[in-house]
Amino acid sequence: MVKRDGRDAEDYHEAACYANTQVALAARRTPSTIRQPMPELPEVETTLRGVSPYLIRHRITEVIVRDKRLRWSVPDTIHDLEGQRITCGERRAKYLLFHTARGTLLLHLGMSGSLRIVPPSTSWRKHDHFALTMDSGKQLRLHDPRRFGAALLIESNPHEHKLLRDLGPEPLGPQFSAKQLQAACTGKSAAIKLVIMDAHVVVGVGNIYASEALFMAGIDPRKPAGKVSLPRLAKLVAAIREVLASSIEMGGTTLRDFLNEKGEPGYFQQTLRVYDRAGEPCRLCGAKIRKVVLGQRSTYFCPRCQK
Repeated sequence: MVKRDGRDAEDYHEAACYANTQVALAARRTPSTIRQPMPELPEVETTLRGVSPYLIRHRITEVIVRDKRLRWSVPDTIHDLEGQRITCGERRAKYLLFHTARGTLLLHLGMSGSLRIVPPSTSWRKHDHFALTMDSGKQLRLHDPRRFGAALLIESNPHEHKLLRDLGPEPLGPQFSAKQLQAACTGKSAAIKLVIMDAHVVVGVGNIYASEALFMAGIDPRKPAGKVSLPRLAKLVAAIREVLASSIEMGGTTLRDFLNEKGEPGYFQQTLRVYDRAGEPCRLCGAKIRKVVLGQRSTYFCPRCQK
């Protein structure tokens, strides 16, 4: 059996469920809409915390599939969740997992998806494709205009599912370390920014967060990964942890229309040091922030602070 942090998969799963459930239940808020144009790890974590209090420990009375044509077809077996109680919820990378005795509901928001908690009598929007009605009298709805999201039922260990089993460690977890990152970088000529954005190396380091973390660590995003020393990788690991934790605390990054569970925009973008600031002065040294393209993604850095 696969070991995680010295525990077998069942023990790890139980501990992860408990931890995430306690955080979510402690974060009870007013029901709301949670929207974002491109959900990243902090936004997905915020979504988990926003909807979990209305799902965890509640029974599913009805599963509604209005359009099964998502990224993967919604399986007919998903109706087996009717009558089941959601025991806990957790996030793995950008996937949301809600566990029941019958199996695990896997939700993914894709590129434009959102979840909201509403009364069942609320009018359906055009792109509301999937919903759960709960015994609490609330309804969870998945809204996904581009249909890149997912709603699947996993009947076995979800962490061994093909969508999850090959993912890298969680950036805020103990498995993500400088030595682990060094092993992934060894011998690679690819830019360090591209390596830390690879979900097989570490999950959840999206474009914004990669740019910000590299600035905090003083590393040029174009530098070949194999040439970054262990001490500098240690700084990068710490920076990734800090930037993601700060973003979660502040409610996610709002570049367009992300709203947290209180219906208010997150404010992490107000602290961005380099991202989307091309031509503006560096907040540390005053040099102009530069913009380049790496892996078809816009990349921002300070040519003076980052070497």
